[in-house]
Amino acid sequence: MLVVRIASLRPDGMALFPFILVRQPNPGQVLINHERIHLRQQAEMGILPFYLWYVIEYLIRRFQYRNHYLAYRNISFEREAFANDENLTYLKTRPFWGFWRYLRKAH
Repeated sequence: MLVVRIASLRPDGMALFPFILVRQPNPGQVLINHERIHLRQQAEMGILPFYLWYVIEYLIRRFQYRNHYLAYRNISFEREAFANDENLTYLKTRPFWGFWRYLRKAH
């Protein structure tokens, strides 16, 4: 994992395997853990399949909720990361394809 600061980055953080891109000079542990969860998801699925799935699921959720923020928050990858980003040991016990259990539970 390599953390790279990009001051012009729009979100606070972004995982782009093998990098974590951050906007602020000293990102918190929760943000880093959130992005590390995404790195694990990308490593498991492969980078291109991950992003293809991410975009398709976003479009489905966008149609479902008709709201960008709700669509983003209900992508299974994001649901897993947000649900576990404060648990700094989550990746030690995370099951393979752990995002899968968040796929059907969209709110």
